[in-house]
Amino acid sequence: MEFEAVIGLEVHAQLLTKSKIFCGCSTQFGSTPNSQTCPVCLGMPGVLPVLNRKVVDFAIMLGLATNSTINKNSYFARKNYFYPDLPKGYQISQYELPICSNGHLIIKTKDGEKKIGITRIHMEEDAGKLIHEGTYSLVDLNRTGTPLLEIVSEPDMRSPEEAVAYLKELRQILLYLGICDGNMEEGSFRCDANVSVRKKGDNKLGIKTELKNINSFRFIQRALEYEIERQIDIIESGNTIIQETRLFDSSKGITIPMRSKEEAHDYRYFPEPDLMPVFIDDAHIENIKNFLPELPYQKILRFREQYGLPEYDIDILTNEKEVADFYEKCLSLYNNPKALSNFFMTELLKELNERKCKIGDTKLNAENIVEIFKLLDEQKLNYNGAKALLPKIIDTGKSPSILLEEMGLMQISDTSTLESVIIEVLKSNKKELKEYLSGKDKLFAFFVGQVMKKTGGKANPKILQELLKEKLAKISIDDVDNL
Repeated sequence: MEFEAVIGLEVHAQLLTKSKIFCGCSTQFGSTPNSQTCPVCLGMPGVLPVLNRKVVDFAIMLGLATNSTINKNSYFARKNYFYPDLPKGYQISQYELPICSNGHLIIKTKDGEKKIGITRIHMEEDAGKLIHEGTYSLVDLNRTGTPLLEIVSEPDMRSPEEAVAYLKELRQILLYLGICDGNMEEGSFRCDANVSVRKKGDNKLGIKTELKNINSFRFIQRALEYEIERQIDIIESGNTIIQETRLFDSSKGITIPMRSKEEAHDYRYFPEPDLMPVFIDDAHIENIKNFLPELPYQKILRFREQYGLPEYDIDILTNEKEVADFYEKCLSLYNNPKALSNFFMTELLKELNERKCKIGDTKLNAENIVEIFKLLDEQKLNYNGAKALLPKIIDTGKSPSILLEEMGLMQISDTSTLESVIIEVLKSNKKELKEYLSGKDKLFAFFVGQVMKKTGGKANPKILQELLKEKLAKISIDDVDNL
């Protein structure tokens, strides 16, 4: 019997506002526990929430970017449940009338592009955080009231790979919009997955389980793979799947029961009495639309048409907005799209990945990257020298020309200097020279390598090869012993 998975995702994205959704407390991450709280976010008696307008604008931005309908009238609701990190005993969220609905994203799959529906996007406040220490737990309420957007997809994904592709696409849009930092380790982009299995060709949905708070793409894929196999095994053994919430144990690679799955009525939703409904007019939506940045899929299309780069290059360069913007700034100063793309992918991004940092964390600027290419064009620097310069430029921000002198990397292009090194190499390797002259042409690379070694990698490769060819053409086997 063949089965297929049915996967829907609920993503919580923390918003990059300076203050919380209903009060003026800071949203800064990593502060002393419980230092960013006030009577409002602690739910003290007699206090009233006030909606942060920026949260509404960010929600509209994401709605427009995900082809969603912006609902001009929406309201907040109380979602009632009791947990130690929820001081009010309820969470202010949206339920029947969210701010955005009926959207979609396009993802790339092995079978081509696929449309994934987005049921709703709604605003809500975050809960606090529990820190477990041995036999007891501590509560940090700094995160309480941090603004969230919850993005709920349709159950349109049929594999863990599609789920990860959807999450990456959504995260990329949030980053391009500049409304969420997408940091999964810090919990500012986290995911709950609803997954069930059914016979292939069957339209009826199976009994689903919810996988809670998974914080990396790799873990999401592993958790879904395990859960799909677990459910198939249960069905094939004649047992019934229990609707429940499960956690992923990353050390064991398994999902484990957490609690029975709640339904909407379990939360006893009702309209939030302390907040007015949200009314949005057409002019406000249009104004936000006019100031939306270029989105990932738009940038990909433009890179394809404007620069003629291969799809692989475009995917790498546009993956992060900061990289794409820096690439284009370099390109505005040095119009060679493919040469710059190659350098970014093989050298620059590799160096940044090894350092686990971003361009903005370094002293890099476009002028210095472009100067490397100008030095290469002027044959004052070879590619190995460029690779050696890059880490120093990242660390110091110094001009490549200055570092070239300081590091002694100036390329040797003087023909007389190179000729003398070539003669020295040939004299020192007479056996190989005779073999070359006898027809072993592959030894040409050996001689080039020896000259490079003697010049510390500074020889101009183009001039070196031309001079070496000329010199070898003038030597016969009988002349070798007299060199």
